[in-house]
Amino acid sequence: MSPDGRAPDLPGYVHIASGKVRDLYAPRDPATLGVGDDVMLMVASNRISAFDYVLSTPIPDKGRLLTALSLWWFEQLEPLVGNHVLAATGPAIPDAVAGRALVVRRLRMLPVECIARSYLTGSGLIEYRDRGSVCGVTLPQGLTEASRLDATIFTPTTKAALGHHDEPMTFDDVVRLMGRPLAARIRDLTCEILERGNELARERGILIADTKVEFGLPLDTVERGPLAAAGDVPVLLADEVLTPDSSRFWPAADWQPGVAQRSFDKQYVRDWLTSPASGWHRSSGSPPPPLPPNVVEATRATYVSAYETITGRSFDRA
Repeated sequence: MSPDGRAPDLPGYVHIASGKVRDLYAPRDPATLGVGDDVMLMVASNRISAFDYVLSTPIPDKGRLLTALSLWWFEQLEPLVGNHVLAATGPAIPDAVAGRALVVRRLRMLPVECIARSYLTGSGLIEYRDRGSVCGVTLPQGLTEASRLDATIFTPTTKAALGHHDEPMTFDDVVRLMGRPLAARIRDLTCEILERGNELARERGILIADTKVEFGLPLDTVERGPLAAAGDVPVLLADEVLTPDSSRFWPAADWQPGVAQRSFDKQYVRDWLTSPASGWHRSSGSPPPPLPPNVVEATRATYVSAYETITGRSFDRA
């Protein structure tokens, strides 16, 4: 199957799950691949999602870009938090998915989408205008589109099934799910990841308005039982980190509160889908239309620009 499609067949692996962008595989015979039985192969596809839909049009090279940028960030963040990556190259990576696959450690994933915001926009701005707060965090009056927050805030959501909306949560909601010590650790780590990301990205002319990350716990330490009993078990960063799929990137030189910002992320796709050019309405209940070639190419170019600007490295088409 094409790498743009869902769950390609891969030698030595069996497909176990697919998300909006990534496909997960388990090794059929770990010893043959030279890996342990507590690992998975995580493959980033070229699929792109928006408004809780997986679009029918893939973005060329997107899987490789997300993987390369996540690896760069995992390395930068290593002093702050460990991650689930075991290998990005080697015999355990099938040739068909080289460059967009990682051998990762199996984790007990925490049942919360961990979101941090340093600037106010998107759903956070909508909630603020309605309530004066975001996920239970009260904010000063008078904030507007793209306002910089006095301090980074934690605004978690539920993990909804594909096709459904994530629902806002308060910190107290997270405490009820996993106990206060673990909830506080993931709150603090989420905010620290965005703050550290902004320190590095700002040097390269990019502001990171907000980001979403996922955490898990090692299976060999807390495979079963209540999360509140996790104690001092290490929290590991999983999936992806600080990519154009999971974050909003804005050119620092252009930042101006009160207006929509130019983005180095998939906001370009969202904007086209909600424009008259697409002929689609979010309230229609129907899937979004295919992306036209000019939108596909512009989206790819945006992702390449984000990768090259942040890492200082050139991206070559495979």
